Amino acid sequence: MIKISELSAKDIVNMENGKRLGNLNDLDINLNTGKIEAIIIANNGKVMQLLGQRDAQETVIPWKNILKIGSDVILVELPNQYKAASTTSTETVVRK
Repeated sequence: MIKISELSAKDIVNMENGKRLGNLNDLDINLNTGKIEAIIIANNGKVMQLLGQRDAQETVIPWKNILKIGSDVILVELPNQYKAASTTSTETVVRK
């Protein structure tokens, strides 16, 4: 069993290009089944972090897209809607 605090300390990395996406910000849990449906990453730009401002955008990665949870990293495969958006913008919002 793993604690949420342990998950949030791990870097989340896109397997397709090796880019670091950030850290776990939140979980989407199905209250009926108790299963994790998705992980949520806040898209905080480094410039915005330095200015103390927080970007309201989030990236939601379905649990089925998590390939491996390692000791230091969570390897994910981005859903198709993020692949197209990530080539044109660093900010992405999609919530199902």
